[in-house]
Amino acid sequence: MSAEQNKALVRRFFEARVKKDLDAVDQMLAPDFVSHTKLLPSQQPDRESYKRMIAQYSAAFSNPRFLVEEQVAEGDTVVTRYTVHATHDRKAFLGVAPTGREVASMAIYIHRISGGKITEEWSLGTVGLKLMEQRRERIEQELLVARRIQQASLPKEVPQQEGWQISPYYQPAREVGGDFYDFFDLEGGRVGVVMGDATGKGMPAALVAEATSNMLRAVAQALGSSSPGEVLSRVNETLLARIPPNMFVTCFYAILDAKSGSFTYANAGHDLPYLRRRNGDVEELRARGMPLGLMSGMGYEEKEIVLDAGEAALFYSDGLVEAHDPKGEMFGFPRLRALVAQHGVERSLGDFLLEELYSFVGEKWEQEDDITLLTLRRFASLS
Repeated sequence: MSAEQNKALVRRFFEARVKKDLDAVDQMLAPDFVSHTKLLPSQQPDRESYKRMIAQYSAAFSNPRFLVEEQVAEGDTVVTRYTVHATHDRKAFLGVAPTGREVASMAIYIHRISGGKITEEWSLGTVGLKLMEQRRERIEQELLVARRIQQASLPKEVPQQEGWQISPYYQPAREVGGDFYDFFDLEGGRVGVVMGDATGKGMPAALVAEATSNMLRAVAQALGSSSPGEVLSRVNETLLARIPPNMFVTCFYAILDAKSGSFTYANAGHDLPYLRRRNGDVEELRARGMPLGLMSGMGYEEKEIVLDAGEAALFYSDGLVEAHDPKGEMFGFPRLRALVAQHGVERSLGDFLLEELYSFVGEKWEQEDDITLLTLRRFASLS
């Protein structure tokens, strides 16, 4: 065949591919055809696997059309530079869900022809890069939605209790996690205080965190209960029936009576809060309990302390203690406990800890997880 005949064969081949005319493709491929490019992970070099690749592409894209930009033929070889446009609106392809958007990709193909049949193909194109770009854009959009869900679920106002300062701090990481905190009014002027963390990142963690926070509020206010352990137990049973597999939620729930300073609490596997006494001693607020959403029939140990004037309690998420410095050293629980003990009453405990954290991690630190802090400080005894 002449060079012009070889080029015409390749153009007909592209047209058959675009139209998903597998019979025509089959007629133009040699029995021993070999593809030296693997577009799909499972694709083999033989002709049958090649046709399955064409079928999968066609099943994912609609309205395909192509334009041959340039073609060069010499001997038994044809080199073609072409552009293809198609709308990704039918099925997932290369792990990328359909977006309904048109994808334009460029490619260079080399075909070897013998006896009027295509015997070999090499190609280099941008379709994979275009789809990866779509995947990245979709992930970024999902993260943006997840951040909005998280921020919308956080309380807009902090309870104002005479003689008390309640100070939350929330700093999301670039990739959304499942941190949450909440306050809600209870009978007798008491205040419910919640901090938790849903496992995982992204949209699933944000949704589970919001659902758990809403459940805690609803159960606590409906029961009118002074028992944090009872509330956690009820929420655990409700969450267990709704949470996705392999996910769970750690949660610390406490009830503050601002007048007496009484602080009753239960813990569902969350990092232990710290209580700083007036003399500088630091205590862990321990209470046994499994994370929410793991097992049915869980009970939660309940304890009570009294915060006196000048004393403070700190709740935090693991994004603080698991932060690493440039050498890979973790901020850690011992460091946090020592800093809580060093802290004086002349400044905010949360601000002090954040300054120490940023000094520890350095200027080039990339935050790995959400950081949430919540401090309760009692200023003076009430009559």
